[in-house]
Amino acid sequence: MSKQQDKCSFCGRGRNEVKLLIAGLNAYICNECTLQANYILKEEGAIAKSKIATDFKLQKPNEIKHYLDQYVIGQEEAKKVLSVAVYNHFKRISQKNYKKGADDDVEIEKSNIIIVGETGTGKTLMARTISKMLKVPFAIADATVLTEAGYVGEDVESVILRLLQAADYNVKDAERGIVFIDEIDKIARKSDNPSITRDVSGEGVQQALLKLLEGSIVNVPPHGGRKHPEQDMIKVNTENILFIAGGAFDGIEKIIASRLRTNVIGYSTKKEKELVDKTNMMKYVSSPDLRKYGMIPEIVGRLPVVTFLNPLDKEALKRILVEPKNALVKQFKRLFEMDNIELSFTDGALTTIVEKAIEFKLGARGLRTIMETILNEDMFNLPSDSLTKELKITKSYVLERLEKNNFGKLQVA
Repeated sequence: MSKQQDKCSFCGRGRNEVKLLIAGLNAYICNECTLQANYILKEEGAIAKSKIATDFKLQKPNEIKHYLDQYVIGQEEAKKVLSVAVYNHFKRISQKNYKKGADDDVEIEKSNIIIVGETGTGKTLMARTISKMLKVPFAIADATVLTEAGYVGEDVESVILRLLQAADYNVKDAERGIVFIDEIDKIARKSDNPSITRDVSGEGVQQALLKLLEGSIVNVPPHGGRKHPEQDMIKVNTENILFIAGGAFDGIEKIIASRLRTNVIGYSTKKEKELVDKTNMMKYVSSPDLRKYGMIPEIVGRLPVVTFLNPLDKEALKRILVEPKNALVKQFKRLFEMDNIELSFTDGALTTIVEKAIEFKLGARGLRTIMETILNEDMFNLPSDSLTKELKITKSYVLERLEKNNFGKLQVA
């Protein structure tokens, strides 16, 4: 066949009608058909991925909690609540395949969750750990950057955009996903009374979130609304999306104490001590406390499941250092192992690290700060030292490194 007679074996166009004609053994394909074939492969790949995502074993609540136990120390109550919520979410989605009777018209409503806990107690960690085991799209959004539409910041629709991106823009997959909204307390209104002025990053954001939490069809801009106002919107139904919100709610203990008619600090009778655990007021948190803090009643009503995270004590922090699959000690051991150095810690060293973390008042996050401070000089010098094959961290070594780095001047009074 001459070059003048060469033509695409798929569309029939000749060499002079296309930009490129690729020759095979006994056939040709043009650049246009190659692009079309690529689109088909992408679509088939998305369909295959969606099929895999829907065909999975529904894990029971105790199985979900067992998985969380491998990464999150303590927080038994919160892990149980989260496990049940995720399990019920899957059951709710599969409800259409379950019919008990011909006249059965019972529709299960979703129960969005709000987790209250101090910074560094594991709110985001639990959400990220859940995302590792789930077969549905999962997204983490930060409420601190959200503002009302038309103001500098992100619109609330960006929350769904992140979920859509996690689902590779497969709308059906995204519509049965889970969203974790972090720092939800940062959008609390400034006072318990309705604002008479526009609160663009507080009450206004709460009002805008209502439609997402309740369940509605949201128009999501695929590339960001303000920069590309001419783009086509993607319609996403949030009815089957489970929302989990988390926040530190700094100062809510006083509100809880006021409701319980006790004081956070001061003297109390023996009877009061038996009734109220003043060391952990978070365990008594309820929806009215959230409303008093600054969450509008409508959004509190759409987050009906309220759970809490316990403050981390000395024992819990020590377990966090060594027990989880991705424990800090294991991480640093792996780092040194890659340089053929065996890293070890004495029990006294671990106890000292935990005590300093409690002084720092940053929860589990403070552990990494201290570990980095202690090991930074060794991580700088030892990779170039071919003679050192072992590094043992003792209590005296920890105190020496912290003193050398002026750590004592950094601790919270």
